[in-house]
Amino acid sequence: MNTSLLTAPSSRRRRRHSAEFKAQAIAACLQPGVSIAAVALANQLNANFLRSWVKAYRDQQRGGVPANSGTDHNRGAGSCSPSTLVPVTVQVADAKLSNDIQIEIRRQQTVFQIAWPIAQATACAQWLREVLR
Repeated sequence: MNTSLLTAPSSRRRRRHSAEFKAQAIAACLQPGVSIAAVALANQLNANFLRSWVKAYRDQQRGGVPANSGTDHNRGAGSCSPSTLVPVTVQVADAKLSNDIQIEIRRQQTVFQIAWPIAQATACAQWLREVLR
């Protein structure tokens, strides 16, 4: 094959994005319920490329070294507020302790409730595999 006949298209060239555009894209990605892929698609970006911007921004906010410290990927993203962690206390409800395995199987409008002795857990697992085939 003669490779000298192949030429790269002249219309393709490396795009450069302003710091303001990057900050807006990162801010959009950090909104609750928004996927990075959706933001990338809406802005004609590669999702992995946008994910690297978000990762570099998060690394910068944590005080760590950005993934690409030699580039300006995270410059101008200061308008976004970092996420904060809030401590949560979980209380476990008093569960009725029993020596039985409780199984509930719903098939259309029929409900099967089975109590199996916990000492026979292996037999229960085998039976359940057969029933759910």
